[in-house]
Amino acid sequence: MSSQDDIPAAGGAPPAGEGIHLPGPTLVPFMTAFGVSLALVGVVMNLLLVVVGVVITVWASARWIADTRRDIAELPAEHRH
Repeated sequence: MSSQDDIPAAGGAPPAGEGIHLPGPTLVPFMTAFGVSLALVGVVMNLLLVVVGVVITVWASARWIADTRRDIAELPAEHRH
C-alpha cells in the first residue's frame, strides 16, 4: 500500500481514524511551579511567602485538576475508563 492511498481525493474526507486530543494552552502548570518555588523561597526568607506560595499552589492544582476532569469528560465514551 503506497502513501498515495492515505491522501483523500480532492474535496473528499480524510480516512476514518482516531483523532488526537491535545489540551488547550494554559498558564496553570506555570502558576503551580511558581507557587511551589515561592513557598520554598519563603522557607528561607519569610513565613508570609510560604503562605502565599501554598495558597497559589493549592489554587493552581485545584484548577489543573478541574481542567483535566473537564477534558476527560469531553472525550468520546469509548475512551473513558
